[in-house]
Amino acid sequence: MTPGKRILDVVIALCLGLILLPFLLLVMGVMLLREGRPLFYISERMKTPTKGFDLIKLRTMPVNTADGGVTGGNKSAQLSRLHHLLRRSRADELPQLWNVLRGDISLVGPRPPVRRYVEAYPDLYAQVLRSRPGITGLASLYFHAHEEALLAACETAEETDAVYRRRCIPRKARLDLIYQQRRNLCLDLKLIGQTAMKPFQRR
Repeated sequence: MTPGKRILDVVIALCLGLILLPFLLLVMGVMLLREGRPLFYISERMKTPTKGFDLIKLRTMPVNTADGGVTGGNKSAQLSRLHHLLRRSRADELPQLWNVLRGDISLVGPRPPVRRYVEAYPDLYAQVLRSRPGITGLASLYFHAHEEALLAACETAEETDAVYRRRCIPRKARLDLIYQQRRNLCLDLKLIGQTAMKPFQRR
């Protein structure tokens, strides 16, 4: 990560954190009343092919649901209306600003993968994770909706995993590598702006 990219991350993460803190506290209050504790979901993700970190999000799954890495139709039926709203608006990812400030991830980059996928595809992720993982990126913006549609049709955890491995990982990696080749601060600002407008666009 270049010094300029790190400075951009810290400045924007601090500003967004301060601006959105009242909203985050409000959401957490609603979650506490509607869903109970815990409010946060913490799971290991990888920032390099060998080094993991704890990614923090607002919880959008029932407490007793095992972390399979990706959510397909087998899990989505368990989500409440509040969970769906948090995911659709990406409000569940606001706590990841803390991960940005810690230096675990950047604002823009490939989504941090689960360890078992990195270990299953070491050559692919050795290339992808040359970029610091991020909250948003080309794959998040331009493939996420299609990924959701593919996984929503899956009825079991095994089917979800197979579809994700076969149809999602390679396509997301191609977009992540395109970003890696073209990344600069202007592109990062453009992708951050597109992400900020995403909740206000019609699905």
